[in-house]
Amino acid sequence: MTTSDAPPLAATTPAFRRLLGRAVNAAVTLTLGVALAFVAYGALSFLIFGAAWSGDVSACRATEGACWPFVGAKLKQFVFGRYPDDELWRAAAAMLLPPALLLAAFLARRRFGLAGFAAAVVLGLPLAFLLVAGDGVLLAPVSTDLWGGLTLTLLVSYTGIAASLPLGIVLALMRRSSWPVPRWLAICFIEFWRGVPLVTVLFMAAVMLPLFLPEGASVNKLARALFAIAVFASAYMAEVIRGGLQSVPENQVTAGRALGLRYSQILALVILPQAIRSALPGIAGTFIGLLKDTTLVLVIGLFDFLGMIQLAAADPAWSASTTTLTGYAFAALVFWSLCYAIARVSAYLERVTAESRR
Repeated sequence: MTTSDAPPLAATTPAFRRLLGRAVNAAVTLTLGVALAFVAYGALSFLIFGAAWSGDVSACRATEGACWPFVGAKLKQFVFGRYPDDELWRAAAAMLLPPALLLAAFLARRRFGLAGFAAAVVLGLPLAFLLVAGDGVLLAPVSTDLWGGLTLTLLVSYTGIAASLPLGIVLALMRRSSWPVPRWLAICFIEFWRGVPLVTVLFMAAVMLPLFLPEGASVNKLARALFAIAVFASAYMAEVIRGGLQSVPENQVTAGRALGLRYSQILALVILPQAIRSALPGIAGTFIGLLKDTTLVLVIGLFDFLGMIQLAAADPAWSASTTTLTGYAFAALVFWSLCYAIARVSAYLERVTAESRR
């Protein structure tokens, strides 16, 4: 075959062969392309081209697109709930403080190592709650009934993430233990919580748990929800960590013992770092699932980000056919952004840890 008879270079690429090389592949590709174009056209028409970008509710009623003035008017409520206007800086600082401390610990990881991350978690989460709740001396106390919006969503997520990882590590180690009692306790704990829907767990924590408390004793509803989410997430995290532990070769333990290390030292210095490195994708997936599951706190009367959007959409002053759908679209955009950020951080950590092994 002469050069002039050769097929175009694009037709010989692997991507071309996979997508259009055969009749079946071409038909599937074209069908999916048309469907994707149809969905993209509808989404862009609603969100951008046919949307109302300014004005009031009358502008939203005059169009079939998204009602972005509704989002602008209710943005403070979406983010902070019913938190007092004069204290909004505290809620904003509480949302930013834990990730800021974790970022600082990551940048200083060569100097402080794992202790820096532990300090960031131990200090960041209590300080965030202290900022939002107040201490009654320097900061005015704010009832948890006024917490809500994105602030509540992130605080619940931070708590679940911070509690589930260490609890999951302990449960995974117990499940792999050669001692039967801790192993079976861990198995029963993990399988029970993995077999129960989170909605049921939250309902039991909010409604049934107070029935078992002594007369006159009470536990804040938010505290009960935080405990339930942390316990629930730890069961799933334990299985992710266990998968990472199983990926570590047994000869690593043998090599550690040959160096004269105790088992606790082998666990902390050899096994766990490799297991967590291997389990990073699963850990990130569990964190993403936990972030999205926080919307279920609405069923027990806690108005998180999604709950505040639903509450604002019921405002008669913003009664329009597209108000609710616009709120859900905004919620989807925010949740996607947060989940994508977690995924990118996980990918970066995987790349950094892989480079450190070379």
